Amino acid sequence: MTNEKRPPVALVVAGSESTGGAGIQADLKTFHQQGVYGMGSLTCIVSFDPQNNWNHRFVPVDSQVIKEQVEAAVACHDVDTVKIGMLGTVPTIEAVAESLQQQEWKNIVLDPVLICKGQEAGAAYDVDQALKAKVLPLATVVTPNLFETEALSGIKVETEDDLIEAAKRIGELGPRYVIAKGGVELPGDEAVDILWDGEKVTRFARPKVGQERVGGAGCTLAAAITAELAKGAAIEDAVATAKDIVTAGIEGRLETHHPHATLWQQAVVEH
Repeated sequence: MTNEKRPPVALVVAGSESTGGAGIQADLKTFHQQGVYGMGSLTCIVSFDPQNNWNHRFVPVDSQVIKEQVEAAVACHDVDTVKIGMLGTVPTIEAVAESLQQQEWKNIVLDPVLICKGQEAGAAYDVDQALKAKVLPLATVVTPNLFETEALSGIKVETEDDLIEAAKRIGELGPRYVIAKGGVELPGDEAVDILWDGEKVTRFARPKVGQERVGGAGCTLAAAITAELAKGAAIEDAVATAKDIVTAGIEGRLETHHPHATLWQQAVVEH
């Protein structure tokens, strides 16, 4: 017996985060929450070190293994939508860029994770430059947080106008859509995200829920956008839905022993 009503399908290429608050765990939970069948290709294994200021312990997956995972996923299902998360090394970035170029994609959503806490500055710089050169130009959508927006644009962001200008600068690097996130770091009572589509700015804002960062918010926003695009939504609708999911998830967050609470995707249903 076959199920004639097949769910939309999306792939995520990202790292494993063992506490479940971020990374591929958060991505696949978000896909499932939104009715999208998710596949995952691991790029690295990340675990926090509770004995060392919760810095990241980072183990990269072999580049050939990454390519083989993507190969298997796209051979198994007809998939045209992918989310790219934590990559972490130059060889990983090169492997993912090579894999992406093996087929046509309707939607490539890049959450440009630029640095792990505890990563050496030199290695982080090399990763940043490789990401900008090899993966960012392939992206349909890029979703940088405030730090990443500044790093990619070269602009110090202190106001909403700065955020808009930075989004436009990032758009010049290749992606069709830039979603620059102000988050709790941008001054004001609202959490403001800016969508730049190459012609116009669309503003998405919700009242801030506290003043502390919540783990998994960035991963969930990008994953929710990915899921909505896989379902055929327009970019503006995808961002609006993702913003609602993240806002509800922050309101319904789980307190942890980590310095940050973690977002709860199911909270949008319970809200």
